Amino acid sequence: MILVTGATGQYGSKAIDHLLNKGVKPSEISALVRNAANAHHLTSRGIEVKVGDYTDYNSLVTAFQGVEKLLLVSSNDRQAVENRTAQHITVIKAAKAANVKHIVYTSFVRKTNFENSSIAAFQNSHAQTEACLIASGVDYTILQNGIYLEMIPVFTGEKVAETGIILFPAGDGKASYVLREELAEAAAHVLTTEGHEEKIYSLTNSASVSFEEIAKVIGSHLGKDVEYQSPEVGVFESKMKQFGVPDLYIGMFTMWALAQAQGSMDVLNDTLERFLARKPTTMAQFIARVY
Repeated sequence: MILVTGATGQYGSKAIDHLLNKGVKPSEISALVRNAANAHHLTSRGIEVKVGDYTDYNSLVTAFQGVEKLLLVSSNDRQAVENRTAQHITVIKAAKAANVKHIVYTSFVRKTNFENSSIAAFQNSHAQTEACLIASGVDYTILQNGIYLEMIPVFTGEKVAETGIILFPAGDGKASYVLREELAEAAAHVLTTEGHEEKIYSLTNSASVSFEEIAKVIGSHLGKDVEYQSPEVGVFESKMKQFGVPDLYIGMFTMWALAQAQGSMDVLNDTLERFLARKPTTMAQFIARVY
């Protein structure tokens, strides 16, 4: 039995789709959700739905009974990153108590000097989870996923077609953006093939891109010039406030922009290509779909 956590989310739901596409029977897949009322689309396909919460150890131990392989999709808790770490550790402990044989964890791409990055706290949460998983004694596979291509439209802003300007303080830094669905497909590959125990995989694209490049590609599809501007952080935050962007999002945008400026996500690896048996979707191909 394979259990997928976060099964109604965008990553978890795609992982289930790809497990089915790879020939796994619905009866061999179970899905962990917080609210069964949101999972009718899973039960209608013959997938067993189990209710549990990352903060409720007992509910997880019950849900994990009879599970051989567990896809632990990292928490999307929007509070302090320490909450995510605690939740992941709770899941790992519950999985061990329930005799789960293999845990596949969705981590995040990381360089050796990540402590100096603007996203150090976020990456440290994953590093601590990885350490707990490795020390647990349960067979593990760690998927260090690259940043999603789907974040590009979020960073460029919904009015880029109207204004012809991308305002984002990422400098000339590059990042290796990858399609979320292809990362989910790679997870399904790991869950359905052998030889992945005690492995850490970096799942990134074959090329990194800057926002200068992104602006040019968007402009080519809009049929107009798109200018990329990388202001000082204080100027950027001031402009975001003028635009009425909530402080929470301003902080998030600044954090990720600086991470790209620092090269924190500029990691290239061919593992994803090998798992997919094809080239991953490029930034240009993704932009063509969106714009």
